[in-house]
Amino acid sequence: MSGDRVSTDDASLDTPLEKLLGAQTASALASALDLHTAGDLLRHYPRRYATRGELTDIASLEVNDYVTVVADVLKVNTRRMKSRRGTLLEVLIGDGRSTLNCTFFNQAWREKDLRVGVRALFAGKVTLFNNKLQLAHPEYQLLPSGADALLPDGLLPDGADVPAEPAVDPLEAAADFARALIPVYPSAQKIQSWVLAKCVRIALDSISGPAGLPDPLPSTLRAAHKLPGLVAALRGIHQPDGYPEMEAARKRLKWDEALVVQLALARRRIALADRPAPACPPISDGLLDAFDERLPFTLTDGQRAIGSVIASDLSGEHPMNRLVQGEVGSGKTLIALRAMLQVVDAGRQAALLAPTEVLAAQHARSLRELLGPLGRAGELGGADRGTAVTLLTGSLGARGRKQALLDAASGAAGIIVGTHALIQDRVGFADLGMVVVDEQHRFGVEQRDALRTRGGSARSPHVLVMTATPIPRTVAMTVYGDLEVSSLRELPRGRSPISTTVVPAGEKPTWLARAWGRITEEVAAGHQAYVVCPRIGDAAAAGEDVDEPPPDPSTSERRPPMAVSDVAPALIEGPLAGLRVGILHGRLPADEKDTVMRAFADGSLDVLVATTVVEVGVDVPNATVMVIMDADRFGVSQLHQLRGRVGRGSAPGLCLLVTEMGGGSPARERLAAVASTTDGFELARLDLELRREGDILGAAQSGRRSGLRLLSLLRDEKIIAEARAQATLLVAENPTLDTHPALAALVDDLVDDDRAEYLEKS
Repeated sequence: MSGDRVSTDDASLDTPLEKLLGAQTASALASALDLHTAGDLLRHYPRRYATRGELTDIASLEVNDYVTVVADVLKVNTRRMKSRRGTLLEVLIGDGRSTLNCTFFNQAWREKDLRVGVRALFAGKVTLFNNKLQLAHPEYQLLPSGADALLPDGLLPDGADVPAEPAVDPLEAAADFARALIPVYPSAQKIQSWVLAKCVRIALDSISGPAGLPDPLPSTLRAAHKLPGLVAALRGIHQPDGYPEMEAARKRLKWDEALVVQLALARRRIALADRPAPACPPISDGLLDAFDERLPFTLTDGQRAIGSVIASDLSGEHPMNRLVQGEVGSGKTLIALRAMLQVVDAGRQAALLAPTEVLAAQHARSLRELLGPLGRAGELGGADRGTAVTLLTGSLGARGRKQALLDAASGAAGIIVGTHALIQDRVGFADLGMVVVDEQHRFGVEQRDALRTRGGSARSPHVLVMTATPIPRTVAMTVYGDLEVSSLRELPRGRSPISTTVVPAGEKPTWLARAWGRITEEVAAGHQAYVVCPRIGDAAAAGEDVDEPPPDPSTSERRPPMAVSDVAPALIEGPLAGLRVGILHGRLPADEKDTVMRAFADGSLDVLVATTVVEVGVDVPNATVMVIMDADRFGVSQLHQLRGRVGRGSAPGLCLLVTEMGGGSPARERLAAVASTTDGFELARLDLELRREGDILGAAQSGRRSGLRLLSLLRDEKIIAEARAQATLLVAENPTLDTHPALAALVDDLVDDDRAEYLEKS
């Protein structure tokens, strides 16, 4: 055996691939797939499995996809090319229903391999030629049967750096091809699926030596959940004899991923508890009691229950980290305000962080209106035992900013509302006891994390996170694992129903005309309307306010999204002529945005044409209708958020989803789902089904290739819940996991420092 190879006794998951496969193959795997060690390779799991007796459904292939298919050779033809020198080998392959052309230039010799009736694996990029699917110069691997089933001698095709060792045992090769399932791997142009399969077999043989491989999962846990050992699981997912073995392996490897994420979160919850928070117990006859006395309505059962839990959290020195999720208009802001007043009663300050200046200004106005004289301390007509609400944003003038900074630093303001400007180093607080983060997913990780140090070097402020985008339980357990979750499902009494209708403008243009007629009717009845567009108006701004849904093949060739700058003039000169129309988007100066919002709120404008800056926090009870242009370009949760801006008063709300997409397309199905229900929790689950789960986990899956590969937030709720409970027990017994070194190493491997930091800050 060559000197640069390791023996099976020495190999581990950390062994560099160069030691196992040779320099050239290792380099190809590193550059094409970012695989560097045996562990990286063995966690590069098959994307799917081909059954030897079944052919790939060719009709399901998409143009521009890089695919590996199992097909039979149906026809072979070699001919001279007229336009240039040389020959063209044309091979027609099929699955019994559909066919696919494979073309080879100046490679007529391949006709010896690709005879009619041969079955093979073909890999390449799907293209379209003469309106037919085609693979140009595909790599292929014949699938013979019986004792003649041999893998090629080299790891890489065409003789590139063919390592002489370890030699391929013909009996082992025959066994590989005799398996019921053939693994099909996520591959790259220069590394075919069958090459990966051979590399994996070498790696599996290397780590299965006499020394064995330490299993990170405790034996008691494996026994309790009937999980195979690590080596057996890795072999079972890469070389399964059947689906039962493969499923058992997948379950075990999902457990690895679920447990390490929950362990990382559990360890950080303990670390966070080491940094105490300022205790803010409730007091009698304080600001909170005075506020409750002047409320013109009764709190809902849900508001009272969650408020009681938060009051208890704030009373202790253990930092509160709580997520309150609830429907649009369910009263989350009121819950947050009551919590902030408890903190102010304790002699400390509270900060409310909003994602946009429009929303921050709206929050400041809403809080002052809710508090009345209690929120105007130091002003004429302010209550003696009140507090002050200060707005601090990046666009404040020098004089206003200086005063706001002084109010925060001196303690004159008990409640400070702002955007990311609140987390700048030069913003100081007299005694920050609590931070409220509204729509936390709209902030960068570092922005949110900066607030945790604002309570001083020795203390962390209590943190309350609010979101009107309901989160499925599995997402909350995984992404928000360091937060306690409270759900507010009921709406305050008096909220009006919202009806939603899809307007298929491409098929029925008269429906769009009727939509503008509905706005005119609502305005005539004394109400107001929103018209929402995906973008502001120039190429640089395209999509900047849009939370794009998953790609839809039916939308590949479309006009640019509708823009405020185009739609507003067309409406003013056309169907909405004579109405008072305003424009609002994120690039307007702050004072102009505030002026427009005030004009709309006080009824000086009939219609507001806007981007998604109105998505959250905007509260105009008189607005009853919303028309969303190019609605298919928005995500499910974003559409739900947007329509929550209407129906906030006594009159019912109407949301019209305008689209040019045809019936039966995924985009239309998504819009129909939104129109069918106003249950945000049901829509949140639909949204998760439509999106890639990596989008939900965000940075937790970026970086090294050894991240989460199998765990599904939708399908694996039971595993995630059980792993969370197990992680809590393990960390309570031994926070450093010293007694489980293999498990600690797995945590470091699958959840590296960057991912762990992301999970903590999220």
